[in-house]
Amino acid sequence: MTPHLRWTPFWVLFRREIKRYLKVLVQTIFAPMISSTLYLLIFGVSLGSQVTVPGGISYLAFLIPGLVMMSCLNNCFQNSSSSIVSAKFAGDLEDLKVAPLSHTQMLWAFAFGGLTRGLTVGTITFLVGELFFYLTTDQWLGIAHPGWLLFFLTLGGLTFAKIGVSVAFWAESVDQLSAVSSFVLLPLLYLGGVFFSVENLHPLWKSVSHANPLLYLINGVRYGILGQADVAVGTAALVAVLALGLFHLLGLWSLRRGPYGRW
Repeated sequence: MTPHLRWTPFWVLFRREIKRYLKVLVQTIFAPMISSTLYLLIFGVSLGSQVTVPGGISYLAFLIPGLVMMSCLNNCFQNSSSSIVSAKFAGDLEDLKVAPLSHTQMLWAFAFGGLTRGLTVGTITFLVGELFFYLTTDQWLGIAHPGWLLFFLTLGGLTFAKIGVSVAFWAESVDQLSAVSSFVLLPLLYLGGVFFSVENLHPLWKSVSHANPLLYLINGVRYGILGQADVAVGTAALVAVLALGLFHLLGLWSLRRGPYGRW
């Protein structure tokens, strides 16, 4: 089989993932945009003048990168996990079982499908934040390091999309999937420095926060946009690479095991 034909099933599955979330734009795009707008309005604009963050930047500028990363990661996870869970309970996963797709191709197709949605929502969140920042300060918020910004968004998005694959194969019901999202991933995101700087925390809680890997991903994006962060960018990059490698292996194991035991 030629390389072109070998990768054709991958592109078919990837395009299917794109079309799947584009069919429900209100849920996948507009709902996160409204949520980001409310976060920026309530925290960034209404309460921002009362919050002080290190580095001499405004709280609104500090908040925008965190919301961009949170929106990206959450949508990457939701896209891949909901796709597999819906296919699992509809019986469509059996079609993938007989398709000319390797487990690696399948995992990357789901991951890039989730990443596309995550980057789309993250970009919209950033544009909304730019508008709020301009209306508040009469100037635009620049991007200090575009390369680092793309690096952390891409690796973080792929990692969360692969987490979504693993959790979806493990979950035996939609309730279990929602429980992981609500009681594990969402708290880690909120406690990862989206709304606060760890430099303002008590030393004990500061040490606890540094054990949260999402702190490094979120601050990596913050460094990409603002040029400063609560953690060293090299350390954040290392955590991002290790997280992607770990959950890539976990995703492959989940695919090999299958939804009801070994495929």
